[in-house]
Amino acid sequence: MRALAAGRLVLATHNQGKVVELAELLGPHGLDVVSAGSLGLPEPDETEDSFIGNARLKALAAATASGLPAIADDSGLCVHALNGAPGIYSARWAGTTKDFAFAMARVNDELGGKPRTAHFICALCVAWPDGHTEEVEGRVDGTLVWPPRGGNGFGYDPMFLMDCASQTYGEMARADKEADNHRARAFRMLAALLPPAA
Repeated sequence: MRALAAGRLVLATHNQGKVVELAELLGPHGLDVVSAGSLGLPEPDETEDSFIGNARLKALAAATASGLPAIADDSGLCVHALNGAPGIYSARWAGTTKDFAFAMARVNDELGGKPRTAHFICALCVAWPDGHTEEVEGRVDGTLVWPPRGGNGFGYDPMFLMDCASQTYGEMARADKEADNHRARAFRMLAALLPPAA
């Protein structure tokens, strides 16, 4: 397993919500994070058929283009009664305008009276300019509520109620959500690669 050295790290995303979450998780580890969007790096087409595959593709593209180590997240909502959809297509269900109110309504409509269990997956990949990668995947289970509740978070957060929670991700304060969501669980698995926290 290859560890990251303190220094500059590219967040291989143009999603500002992910930038904020990942920057807060990485900040204490002496990593100076910069987003792919702020560097003007293009977003590669997500052509893989798994979260890990898409995270690897994005991290390698950013590391190669920037000459710096990069970390990419690929995450999504997997609805059990919809055979795992929207899954790796979670962002695409929101369309080119990233309309997640529309995407949540589509999930609700397609569910109808079916069971509403679901899980969020977060795959994280760290890539180096020489092509080496390290990958982990975190998961959190829950149920889907309708109508959506809360204006915090992003994506499908307002309709996702984590098991044993009383608030949706959209209702939770960011610090509470980030303490044990799918991204935090994946990040904990990645901790062995990171410089010690200050």
